[in-house]
Amino acid sequence: MKKRTLFTNTLLQTLRIEELIGLVLITFTIIFASFANLYIMMNQPLDSQNIAVNFLRIFASALFTYLFCRSIIYHAENKVFQFIRDFVPFLFVLVIYFNLQDTIFILNPSDIHHTLVNMDGELFGFQPTVWAEQYYHPRLTDLFSLSYLNYYIMTPILLGLLYLKKQTENFRVVLLTMMISYFIGFISYIIFPASSPYLVIPELYEVDIWKDTSFFSWLTYTIVDMSPHRVRDAFPSMHNAIALLTIIMAWRYHRVYFWIQLPLAVALPFATVYLRYHYVVDIIGALPVIALALYLTPRLELKWTQFQKQNTPLEDSMSKSGVNF
Repeated sequence: MKKRTLFTNTLLQTLRIEELIGLVLITFTIIFASFANLYIMMNQPLDSQNIAVNFLRIFASALFTYLFCRSIIYHAENKVFQFIRDFVPFLFVLVIYFNLQDTIFILNPSDIHHTLVNMDGELFGFQPTVWAEQYYHPRLTDLFSLSYLNYYIMTPILLGLLYLKKQTENFRVVLLTMMISYFIGFISYIIFPASSPYLVIPELYEVDIWKDTSFFSWLTYTIVDMSPHRVRDAFPSMHNAIALLTIIMAWRYHRVYFWIQLPLAVALPFATVYLRYHYVVDIIGALPVIALALYLTPRLELKWTQFQKQNTPLEDSMSKSGVNF
């Protein structure tokens, strides 16, 4: 018991704030995803292959969490692990996202996507994702698909540039801000579960916007189609939240990258509506996420640093627990 307590104390002394929050959310989603899949297996049986894959993913998530925590303690000075650790929060995001999608329908089964449809209708007098059909052109779909795909790489590239320039403090600010934003978004998915327009109102669409398009459009369609069966990730639009935050951070820390990314970032809100992945109100909903992330990031970092300084120094905990690097 004492050894376990020392291990926990040492871990708390070593963890960064985004790692702590990420591990808590991963643990939460693993537990509830397990219950959710057991519920499905007993009450709404799918084929056994899907259930097996889900439990395999849950097991892999738990194993990843355990190995990461052990590595924090036993391999903190390892150069390879230090590099992996700097970027591993993005893997946290994927682990939380996919496990969360199994969980939402149990935690909050009251979907709001029809409310979002009505809100878009009241704001504009029509459905923007349907209205956008009149502008269909294969090359426009390709352009918007490129903008949509850019979301997946724009933040890692900015972080990579800062990492290569050894701007450690700026790197940490950008990474923590993004992670806090994602965590706010994930909690919002539980509070406001909603699916994308292409899943909710498919009967309203008359134009196949993917017809005669290029590789970029195919890749976008394929990635989105890989989403979990019960996907609830429409509100707020984290694509737009992360893209705008990345642009803000690029303006602060890498002005050349800001100008490179600006055209695709500006196109993204239009892309998410044209491609039928988001309601306009989803994009509006991203703004409070951005504001809250910018507000919370420095304060959480400060509070966590103060907490760690007020507790037993890491070296003392290591010595008492018998841990040696």
